[in-house]
Amino acid sequence: MDIQIRLAQDPEADELLGRSPLAALVGMLLDQQVPMEWAFSGPWTIARRMGGDDLDAHAIAAYDPEAFAALLSEKPAVHRYPGSMAKRIQQLCGYLVEHYGGDAEAVWSGADSGAELLGRLKALPGFGEQKAQIFLALLGKQLGVRPAGWREAAGAYGAAGTYRSAADITGPESLAKVRAYKQEAKAAAKSAKRP
Repeated sequence: MDIQIRLAQDPEADELLGRSPLAALVGMLLDQQVPMEWAFSGPWTIARRMGGDDLDAHAIAAYDPEAFAALLSEKPAVHRYPGSMAKRIQQLCGYLVEHYGGDAEAVWSGADSGAELLGRLKALPGFGEQKAQIFLALLGKQLGVRPAGWREAAGAYGAAGTYRSAADITGPESLAKVRAYKQEAKAAAKSAKRP
């Protein structure tokens, strides 16, 4: 995997996301309650703090939990909730080691259908239905992973020509469109709740 990604809006962080399946999964895991760029810069920050330029599922899973939480908490913190996200990242890496030999790309490389791939993604710690569908759409739209029925399995996130999630961000312009979509959706949800 060596793809041009622009989710972090930072050349080094995006380069890591484009070549490391584990970095892409960790970035997606971090993508909640923080700006997308912050979330997807997290894997690069973690790699640098661990003394390298890549992530290794075995090393992260085996890392002392308190030390790993401290590593994510260093300023600037990797996430708004660095302690809980450190735990989630270690759970994800432990699952990858146990079920895929630590090879994150194996999660999708052998999937025969979009439904099977969605099931594999939903089985990952920290990946619910929505996060799994967004990541499936990211795989299909930007990373060329397109098993039969991938768009349908990704739901609305798989639709072509949309700007609703990280799957649709290819630069600053599309990031602005995704942000506008999310603000409109939030405003619509608020007005729907009003009596």
